[in-house]
Amino acid sequence: MEYTSKNQSKFLLIAHLIFVCKYRKRLLVALGNDVKSLISSIVKKYSFKIIEMEVDKDHTHLLLSYETKMSILEVVRLLKQITTYHLWKKHSDYLSAHFWKERTFWGDGYFACSVGNASKEMIQAYIQSQG
Repeated sequence: MEYTSKNQSKFLLIAHLIFVCKYRKRLLVALGNDVKSLISSIVKKYSFKIIEMEVDKDHTHLLLSYETKMSILEVVRLLKQITTYHLWKKHSDYLSAHFWKERTFWGDGYFACSVGNASKEMIQAYIQSQG
């Protein structure tokens, strides 16, 4: 990846993110393709780039590049909130059978790691081997 130059900064911010379905439910078996397309449409609207993305039965891995104007927390919050909203809008009958008390999809936490200690290729190979 190449460095990005904006105004008075030059940066290369790459993060490996993992989101887990609430209660580790295996919802991504049925909804994995929708999650991938939703995340792809979100990153087009905002200023990040997906380097690699894969879903497993109960979690998703992302390797993405983002800009300095957003923190990693803001990136995660944006991705999780928008995907949850649209998944409930499209699959409310299916999801209400799993979450009868609240309109949720993702677990409360997340994993985030900068790609400083491992090469981008190592993390890409790891993500591709998931699922």
